[in-house]
Amino acid sequence: MRTTLSRSAIGLAAFGGLVACEPTDRPVDEAPFLPEYLGVETRLLDGDLVSFLVTMKGARDNQDVADYGECAAAQYALIRGYGFARHVRTNVEQAGEVWHGEAGYVISAALPEGLRTIDAEISVQNCIENGIPTV
Repeated sequence: MRTTLSRSAIGLAAFGGLVACEPTDRPVDEAPFLPEYLGVETRLLDGDLVSFLVTMKGARDNQDVADYGECAAAQYALIRGYGFARHVRTNVEQAGEVWHGEAGYVISAALPEGLRTIDAEISVQNCIENGIPTV
């Protein structure tokens, strides 16, 4: 019985070692993420509906552009004395190396209804930590 137990323990230890060596989702040769944020243009559309036009180079995908728009929206909400924003839509286009995004947000003092809401203070802090500029 002692032999069986130690074989089991050895088997579990070996399995644990294999699990620790599982590959990550990222390819090893992936280039480092070095975005270049080229600016934000803010347009007040109607009352509390605001559009943010963002431009950047080095985006990996549409999400990087959307994140830049969210950072702009969060800072704008704070500047205007509001604490929250609700994402309406984001459209992204790429022209060569340059990415353009148009993000629409409704800003508000109270937590708005909807699934895609952001707390402006928390979002701005996340942007700072991730090196994404705000307005």
